[in-house]
Amino acid sequence: MNNYIRLAAAALCLGIVALLAATSSAQNKGAKLQAISQQLNLTPQQKAKILPILADEGPKVEAIKNNSSLSGFQKMQQIRAIHQQTDPQMKAILSPDQYQKLQAIRQQAIREAMQKRRGG
Repeated sequence: MNNYIRLAAAALCLGIVALLAATSSAQNKGAKLQAISQQLNLTPQQKAKILPILADEGPKVEAIKNNSSLSGFQKMQQIRAIHQQTDPQMKAILSPDQYQKLQAIRQQAIREAMQKRRGG
């Protein structure tokens, strides 16, 4: 049951990131980033460093996920490349537990991208 709750929380976070990319309202973006920070249990200092990274990363990942001209494997490679660019920063800022939660969120993003390979 505990793993189910973690998986549900990770899926919720990913959904929030996805919605962040789709919305143009700064207020909604702020609320969604706040929800992510709560899921990762960020300190105020971590929020100041992490939220801009997530705000920049989210739309890029969504654009890849929604690109129907890419295969699932290509999407996976491109999303991982984005994550690798920010990974050293994230790892330096987050605790090991927080970093593990972030990795779960990122893996879910990759799984979803691969499932959308046929444009749907």
